Amino acid sequence: MTEENYIPTILVVDDMAANIAILSDLLKENYKVKVANNGKKALELARGKEKPDLILLDIEMPHMNGYDVCRELKSSSNTKDIPIIFVSAKTSADDEEYGLNLGAIDYIKKPFHPAIIKIRVKNHIELKLKSSKLEELSMCDSLTGISNRRFFEEAYEKTYKEVQREDGTLSVIMIDIDYFKPYNDNYGHWQGDVALTKVARTLKKSMKRPTDVIARYGGEEFVVVLKNCEKEGAKKMANSLVEAIRELKLEHKHSLASNIVTISVGVAFKEKESNLTKEELLKEADEQLYRAKESGRDRYCASF
Repeated sequence: MTEENYIPTILVVDDMAANIAILSDLLKENYKVKVANNGKKALELARGKEKPDLILLDIEMPHMNGYDVCRELKSSSNTKDIPIIFVSAKTSADDEEYGLNLGAIDYIKKPFHPAIIKIRVKNHIELKLKSSKLEELSMCDSLTGISNRRFFEEAYEKTYKEVQREDGTLSVIMIDIDYFKPYNDNYGHWQGDVALTKVARTLKKSMKRPTDVIARYGGEEFVVVLKNCEKEGAKKMANSLVEAIRELKLEHKHSLASNIVTISVGVAFKEKESNLTKEELLKEADEQLYRAKESGRDRYCASF
């Protein structure tokens, strides 16, 4: 989202075609512009796969006014962080106060000055991108570059709720690098960091779907969450992770499992009809990881 070539998206919402045309012409040079001429369409676009980075929202519209649209967007975790600027002919201080109290970041009164619109949009977009970059960094493990435990905990809770609501399945895979302390002790912590990063990036490359989640769980531990992946698919993923790390062929003469860096993996699975809590599922994966270690390491064990 915050890459240099990224073009922010602005959603313009107004029931008057002339106003949409004016705002679109003002902004199209620097932004992708999407338009909606009613509240229902605005909500549909805001909830879509490509969410807008900023919404310019009229207030006085038929069927669903701008206040109602703002209220709906701010009540959902999926859309609450999209910045909203009211652009309205309602010019009283009470109207402006009401709009800002609903969660809008700015309030521009009609008739507006084109240069003012452009500057305010530019400033708010810059703030949004900086905020997104900071949020992205806070969810990223600084050493390995993959997602961190904070990201995992939020993604896991969200995915678990989705699976419950949609009557789906959920797999959790716990991963630990075998005999990593002897690796650090003998090769040095700098080389240990290099190995840890290579393992992390290899594990991440092994993810097959956009919905697959992998994160560093702590130390030399990693965790994977697979939504709606059947039992055999979860086992296949676990085995492919073990093999992918073997194929790195990172020397480890001080391991009791192999002469290269290997991993142990534990897999747990939640059936559609299962009442397993997310904590119990995670604990089960951890128990299977322990079982894999007890069985000789460099392998996966599953609870099914």
